[in-house]
Amino acid sequence: MSASKDTKRGTWKVYIRYIDWMGNKQIKTKRGFQTKKEALAWEREFLQSQSKDMNMSFKAFAEIYMNDMKPRIRESTMENKRYIIDNKLIPYFGSRSLASIKASDIIQWQNELLNARDEDGNAYSPTYLRTIQNQLSAIFNHARRFYSLPVNPSAQAGKMGRQNAKEMHFWTQDEFLQFIEYMKVKPVSYYAFEILYWTGIREGELLALTPSDFNFVTKQLIINKSYQRIGQKDMITDPKTEQSNRTISLPDFLCEEIQDFIASLYGITPNMRIFNVTKSYLHHEMDRGCKESGVKRIRIHDLRHSHAAHLIELGFSPVAIAERLGHKGISITYMYAHLYPSKQYELAEKLSEDRIRASEKINLTGDDENV
Repeated sequence: MSASKDTKRGTWKVYIRYIDWMGNKQIKTKRGFQTKKEALAWEREFLQSQSKDMNMSFKAFAEIYMNDMKPRIRESTMENKRYIIDNKLIPYFGSRSLASIKASDIIQWQNELLNARDEDGNAYSPTYLRTIQNQLSAIFNHARRFYSLPVNPSAQAGKMGRQNAKEMHFWTQDEFLQFIEYMKVKPVSYYAFEILYWTGIREGELLALTPSDFNFVTKQLIINKSYQRIGQKDMITDPKTEQSNRTISLPDFLCEEIQDFIASLYGITPNMRIFNVTKSYLHHEMDRGCKESGVKRIRIHDLRHSHAAHLIELGFSPVAIAERLGHKGISITYMYAHLYPSKQYELAEKLSEDRIRASEKINLTGDDENV
């Protein structure tokens, strides 16, 4: 028997011989169990994990999933996955055998989250509920695709929440100009929000900018990195997607502003961050500016939506907007099409005018034939 008493410590230990995934013989020793039952339970879980037996616990497979995904995704994405798994999935499914979880169990879990309320009595947002659901489904899909789990019970149960918010918030140009007046007292804030609104770049892309990213001769900005703060560590990572690596043309006034700002930074070098602040700082400044200006509060990311909406208003094509924003495809850009409802009125008026012209043309043709 592999579980035995550790006489020196007065606890139980496990000694296991096994063959790893490469076919090599290995030995595993684990000490510190208070009871023989605990030692044997750990041994069983370990061997199931090594053999990828789908009767292992959900918690054990979640670790396999995380280890499989770690080399493939950004560290910040990994942190987000870990938070959801540890706080929203493990407490409910952790000790359950992966193969024993059924669609009915998923529905009960969904109902608990749908009924959950925070200390202020607020429910989870529909988009957050969908994010949690997607993570659960991703784990089961991974087990089904690569480890022979027969079905994905999360897919069978159906989805909860909503993929995208029902309403996308944005500022018109007038609202932004009203807001930005109150940012002038802090140059860092002023120039940060100017770049966010007039280029549509992401918050992390902004905070990673260095002087070398700007070419003031060609009036272009190169986006090739992103800033993340994970724990207490500042990190410069690759952009969100492959399409996020892009070159953005800048308007003349923004080139002049950024040149002045960089020139004002004492001791700045070509590869130093020009905005040496955090996302938290920008959020506090957004709160301040909205309160002082009276402009409605939107998220920092909504400045990106605002830029897209402004480009739509100016008549640029979805392809041009997608290229500027670094979208994966124009289908994402089309999501912004409703942001300026005035365009719908303009569209209807154009249809009416076109219909009238067509009718007049037919009437004129008919008159000519009668002559």
